[in-house]
Parts: sequence; C-alpha cells; structure tokens
Amino acid sequence: MKLNGNCNRRELLLDTISLVSLSVLPGAAIAAALIPTPYQTAGPFYPTRILLDNDNNLVDVEGRSRPARGQVTHIFGRLLDSDGQPLTDAQVEIWQCDAFGYYHHSRDRGGVADPDFQGFGRTVVDGNGGYRFRTIRPVSYPGRTPHIHFRVIGDGIEGFTTQMYVANEPGNDTDFILNRVRNPLSRASVTVPLDPAPEIESGALAGRFDIVLGLHPSM
Repeated sequence: MKLNGNCNRRELLLDTISLVSLSVLPGAAIAAALIPTPYQTAGPFYPTRILLDNDNNLVDVEGRSRPARGQVTHIFGRLLDSDGQPLTDAQVEIWQCDAFGYYHHSRDRGGVADPDFQGFGRTVVDGNGGYRFRTIRPVSYPGRTPHIHFRVIGDGIEGFTTQMYVANEPGNDTDFILNRVRNPLSRASVTVPLDPAPEIESGALAGRFDIVLGLHPSM
C-alpha cells in the first residue's frame, strides 16, 4: 500500500471500477471477443529495473505530490482463452511513454521522462479474468502511433506480449508495427476506442481491451 497523500483517492478511484463498469464500452470488444489477440513485439523499452511502485495506477506515483501529465484513462478488460473462458491464474503488465513521448528507460535518450508518471504497471486478474489500469491516454512519438504495451504472464503463458492502439488515430495507417497485423479482425481486436467516462472519473477516458489467447494468434 502506498502511504502518500494520494493513497485514499487512489483506492477510491480504483474500487469504483466494478464488474459493472467493465461493460461500459462493449462495442467491438465483444464482437471480436473470440479473435485471438495477435502477438506483437515488446520493443526496446520494457523496463530493465522494476520499481517498487508498480501497481495498476500509473497516474499517481508514491512519494510524488502531483499526478502524471496527460489525460487520465482507464483501461480494463478480461483475459480469455479461444473458447471465451476466463484465464484466472495470470498477471497483466503494461508500459508506455509519458505525455511527452518519453519512456522511463535508459535506452530512450529523447528526453527526461515525467517523474510523476509511473510508466509501468502490473496487476493480477480476478476470478473472471478481469483486469484494470488507471493510466494516461497514450501519445505518439517519432515513428509510432499512440499505443500501450501489454504482457501476460501466468500458468502455461510464457510472456505473451501485444500492443493496444487507439481507434481513429491518423498514425495507425502508417505504423509499421500495427501494419504487420494484416487480418482485419485481428487488427480490430487491438484497436480500442477511448471514450469519455465521467461515471468512472471526471474528465477521464475509458476503453475496453479483452485479450484472447489462442494457440496460434492470427496475424
């Protein structure tokens, strides 16, 4: 548990995202529920050192007095097998650049990352395969459209990695990683609308990203 002044607010915000809120934005996520999520590269910026503060709230960092720059965004969904059954013995990790396009990583020499942004988070899925993160809306940086990296670790899952993209971003059409996903249904499964979600948090966005693990993810 974090002991800074944001602790109670953190817990309150995350506790308000119940199973009911997981159905706020069903849309394409349900339509593509059984499409295996395509495997994608982890890229060069997976953390080389995992900080003690690595929970599922990336907006508030322990010991920092202000929240991360950027628009607060809630990402939630379920971890499923190809039959639509929940996978429960697993952990989901995410990492992404900050609001200025910089990663917390020694190999990203573009600039100094926002110290108020956690940059990496992890959570254990619940009994329905559900997970949730409170982060910021991903932004573009040279060569990449906005995206969030996801990694799933669990019983029989040896570090499955993918990336989530934001629907209707102009850069999606030219992103060289996303364009490796040639199957339209697979592409739709990793492209998520981010919509206003005042019922979760004032001024925040939210999106649902279900991760479906099949034997041979469709590319």
